[in-house]
Amino acid sequence: MTVHTVALPQRGSLIEDENAVADRAISTEEISLEPYARCITASKRVRWDIDKDVLRHRQFDVEQKFLPDGLSKVQELEFLTSEEQRYLSQVQGRTYANVFGLVERFINAKVLEVSREHWLGNQTALEALIRFSDEEVKHQDLFRRLEQLAGAQMALGYTFLPDPNAVARLVLSKSTWAVLALTLHIELFTQLHYRASIEPDQNISPLFKDVFRYHWLEESQHAIMDELEWRHLDKTLSWEARDRAVDEFIELVGAVDGILKVQANADGEYFARTCGRQFSEDQRQTVEKGLLKAYRWQYIISGAQHPHFMKVLTSFITEQQGARIQVALTDIS
Repeated sequence: MTVHTVALPQRGSLIEDENAVADRAISTEEISLEPYARCITASKRVRWDIDKDVLRHRQFDVEQKFLPDGLSKVQELEFLTSEEQRYLSQVQGRTYANVFGLVERFINAKVLEVSREHWLGNQTALEALIRFSDEEVKHQDLFRRLEQLAGAQMALGYTFLPDPNAVARLVLSKSTWAVLALTLHIELFTQLHYRASIEPDQNISPLFKDVFRYHWLEESQHAIMDELEWRHLDKTLSWEARDRAVDEFIELVGAVDGILKVQANADGEYFARTCGRQFSEDQRQTVEKGLLKAYRWQYIISGAQHPHFMKVLTSFITEQQGARIQVALTDIS
């Protein structure tokens, strides 16, 4: 699969670019305390409150899109009216909130697990990871509340099919190397989602724009810590263990794709039933295919094509292992 260069948004003086911090930190033989300390400083500086900073007593406006076209891909469904495309973006926005509520659950569990390595050692790293965990719990609460706000404005009958606990158990049954790979992949594509949300796109929900922005502020630091822990762990693995972990990462990506297929079908059925007009069977199938394409872009391909993710991943694995991953991703794309 072709890897495209993607420019990350400018951080300004608030947060230093996470890739630059991580690259400096990992240039030494041992993991330095410095990047963890910087993550703590940034976390304190950008810490936000759900009610005071993000929601601010607002409701969703159904006259606005929830997701930008760059994420929703609704403009590719040309047989839909502009109003129908807007509504489909709202359905996707509701699923976006549910998907992130799901992934934050297993990410938090893994963060707490890897923090054990620092309990009696690097206390700066431990503090950084505890803050990471606290922020992930807050993110889960944010996305639960977004689901409730969306549900108050949208037609009855929407269902989010994956069970967050069942998915977390499946993910956490894999090796820590594979889970950290998936986690960094997720943290990095949130950076691209933020960038998509600030592109010139008319009629995007200001509330959802704020969700993208505030989520990105903290996930930027999480991506640094994901990479530090992943690199530290990779140094301890045998070739055989890493080879098995590569296969487990592929299995996790496949499991994510399976979830997206099921939810795309459910969202397509909900949209067709509640949008206000009848569709032919071909049109219904086209909507479901369009949703799956958008979801694969949002939750798999945008992260897999992130240049920094590919840089880190390929620094760990052989060409043969990389080819296995590319075959799996090509099948999805």
